Parts: sequence; C-alpha cells; structure tokens
Amino acid sequence: MEVTIGLIIVILTWLILLLNLTFAITIIFFERRDIGTTWAWLLVLFFLPLIGFFVYIFFGRLIKSQNFYEVEEEKREAYHHHVAEQLDQLDQSTAPFNHPLLLKHRRLARLNLVSTNAMMSFHNDIRVLHDGKEKFDQLFQDIERATKEVNIQYYIIQNDALGQSLIRLLTEKAKQGLRVRLLYDAVGSRGLRHKHFKDLLAHGGEVKSFFPSKLGINFRVNNRNHRKLCIIDGELGYIGGFNVGDEYLGKDEHFGYWRDVHLRISGDAVKELLERFILDWNRSVPTKTKARKDDFVWPTEGISHHAAPVQIVTSGPNSSTEHLKNMLVKMITQSKECIYIQTPYFIPDASFLDACRIALMAGTKIKLMIPNKPDHMFVYWATYANAAELVRYGAEVFTYEEGFLHAKTLVIDGEVASIGTTNIDARSFRLNFEISALVFDQDVATSVIDAFERDEARAERLTLERYESRTRWIRFKESVSRLLSPIL
Repeated sequence: MEVTIGLIIVILTWLILLLNLTFAITIIFFERRDIGTTWAWLLVLFFLPLIGFFVYIFFGRLIKSQNFYEVEEEKREAYHHHVAEQLDQLDQSTAPFNHPLLLKHRRLARLNLVSTNAMMSFHNDIRVLHDGKEKFDQLFQDIERATKEVNIQYYIIQNDALGQSLIRLLTEKAKQGLRVRLLYDAVGSRGLRHKHFKDLLAHGGEVKSFFPSKLGINFRVNNRNHRKLCIIDGELGYIGGFNVGDEYLGKDEHFGYWRDVHLRISGDAVKELLERFILDWNRSVPTKTKARKDDFVWPTEGISHHAAPVQIVTSGPNSSTEHLKNMLVKMITQSKECIYIQTPYFIPDASFLDACRIALMAGTKIKLMIPNKPDHMFVYWATYANAAELVRYGAEVFTYEEGFLHAKTLVIDGEVASIGTTNIDARSFRLNFEISALVFDQDVATSVIDAFERDEARAERLTLERYESRTRWIRFKESVSRLLSPIL
C-alpha cells in the first residue's frame, strides 16, 4: 500500500484521538479531581481533540503526592510529635497558647495544625510592606548587612535592572564568604539562563530551578512553585506577593503602579520559613547533594519581645487536601464582624463562594477588592463575574483603578490576617505550591485594613447597576471564562 501524506495525517489524527480517549478515561477513573475540573478537561478534550491533547500534556497532568519531599521517617515522626504537643497545649490553653487571640480563634489555629502540621510560633516582630520600592530597599539593606547566609526563593526573577541588581548583590555576598542559595521557578523565571549566574556560581553561590525544563521544553506549566521567601542569617524572613522585576516597582507602562503586600519577620516564625525553604531546595537538587539541617543557620528562639503568634501554612499539588483554601474558608465562616479581601484573581470554587454567601446572609460584612487591569484575559472576566455574584448578596466590591492590584490578603474582625502568595483560584488552591503567613495580631491586621481603605480612594465601587450595563460581548467572554474557571 502506498504511504501518502494524507494517510499519515489520518493515522496521526486517529492516534491523537485515541490518546484523547485514554486521557479522558484516566481523568474519570484514575485521577482524584473535583467534578468541575473533571468536566472542564473532558470538554477541552472533546471539543478540541487535537489542540486538547497538547493542552493536557502541558497543563493537565497531576503529580504523585506520596512522600513528594522525601522526608526521613525519623524526622517526620519527630515533627508530628511536636505538632501533637502543640495541639495539647492549644486545647488546654496553656502558656503561650493562652494568647487572647488564640483563645478566640482556637479552632482556626487547630485546623492548620491538624491538616497541614502548621506549627505555631511566638515572639515575632512583623513589619508590613505595601510598596515595591519600600520592600526591595529594605530587602537589599538586610542582604547587605548579612554576615552568614542568604537563602532566597522567588517564582519570578526577571532579567531586568532589578533582577540583575539582586544577582549582583548575592554575588557580592558570596565573594565575602557567605553561603548563598538561590531557588527560582523554571517557568515563572523562564527568561533566566545559566550565564546570568556565572559570577555567582564562580564565587561559591548555589543556584537551582524548581521543575526545570528538559531540552528547552517544560512539560509542567502547572504545578509551579509560586512561593516567595528570603531567609537571612536565620534571623530575618520575608514572605509575600512581590516577585523580582522592574514591573513590581511600578515601571511597567501597561500595569503602572504595582500594589502588593510583603511581610518582614524577625522571630520564631523564621524557623518555619527556613524549614519550608529546605524542603523546596532539596526537592530541586540530586539526592546525593541534598542539604542537611546542619548546613543552615537557624534562628535563636525567643529573641523578639513582640508576642505575635504566626502559623506558616503551605499547600500544593502534593497535598492530600486544599489546606490554604480550607484555612481561608474557616476564616470566613469564623468571622463575626467584617472580612477584608484583596486578590488579583477571584475564581473561587463552590465551597468558597458558598462560605462568602453564608457569611453575608448571616450579617458579616465582606469588602472585596480586585484589579481593573487584566494580566490574563480569561482570568479577568471570570474574576469580574464572580465578584459581581457577591455584590448580589450585599458585599462591597471595589475595582482598583490606579495600577495593578496583586496583594493576596484576607483579614477577619481586625484580628487575624492571611498574607502570602495565595490567590483565590484553583491554581493556588490545587495546582501550584503556595505559602501564606497566618498572623494573630491586631497591629498587622490594622495595617492591612488601613491600606485597603487607602486603596478605596483609588478604586471604583462595583454596583449591580454598573455590572448589568456591560455589553453582550463582555457577557459572552464572562460565560466562556466561567466555564473554564476550574482549570484557569
């Protein structure tokens, strides 16, 4: 039989259709996904059989969760023992767990201890940074003053003026004999190449990428490490939403001013940040070169006189459940007075949206702020539609007009604040590796609320009248975006 180009195309088409069917069967019977995500992927594979095949390869695969971080059993048992001790102290309200806000929000703290082993730390001094220049000026000063070690991790490090300045500073510290470790995400920081770290590596610095590309192609567009951490000399820690790039200083013409939040922590919580960094670092290096705890500089406990309790809560595609979503939902259902939420993406699942509806109907006030500048079009329209849904139930929703809002904060009753990398969408809840600091402190909560109220002067209220006046074309884009929201 003569082999023609047409015959080859037919054979390849049937092969891809067969693979689509295989993926569909795998999604339905073998992968633990929620129903909405399952249907979304089936629709993609059914209506876009050729394109859907490649979309699934890059975006749809799950990772194996069992012992993803390869923690030794002895260390795992020791950690669980410490968690059990804290649970007992929390339940008995013994010092230091007799802190007034922990007594009031005990169930929230308990949820995080039980679900994700988020140890409670005390004696934390926390500074809230709302501005990019302020954050990076302080970070660079702290790195310049470092005398022992710098461990730094970002989702995005751009190859621009700010990114190059950071790498030069880290190189200088390596020249001084400090141990410098830099971890970046291979997709988020896809503009970086080995040559950009040549001097840093030559002077003893260590650089690794999370889930690196192979042969120039990265088959994991999802399951990215979205965390942003910096631990300096084991005494100072940074966590929040700012990545590294000129746009985060407000220098991008499209986005303009970049509104975000970061925390600078000195105190016992730095130990928990370092524990998380080590897990991510060791996941990115060969087994024989994995770092040991003795290779790091650890904080001295109890050095801060400020008694802000903090839990460092993490979640990822390796998690057995959506820890960070559960924490935020618990915060919403536990609130009695007012909830402040800022997020660039508001694409909650049914459980999160229901929690908001129930809170509103029960008399809790919700104030939500989202950006009015899209960085991802489908995500923008889905966010807009979901925010409008809360307006129907009485929420006050604002669209930030002066630049881009990238803050990821949720504050309840002026007492407890979640600040970190967690967006309110499936990508943060299920697909990416995320981290947030849960702070039981009125000063921190007030700082975030005050910033929200200042932002109201730069925002417009989203009313039902404003929402209902949208064009048919916008309504169509919203409908498509909401249909795809489980996989956005």
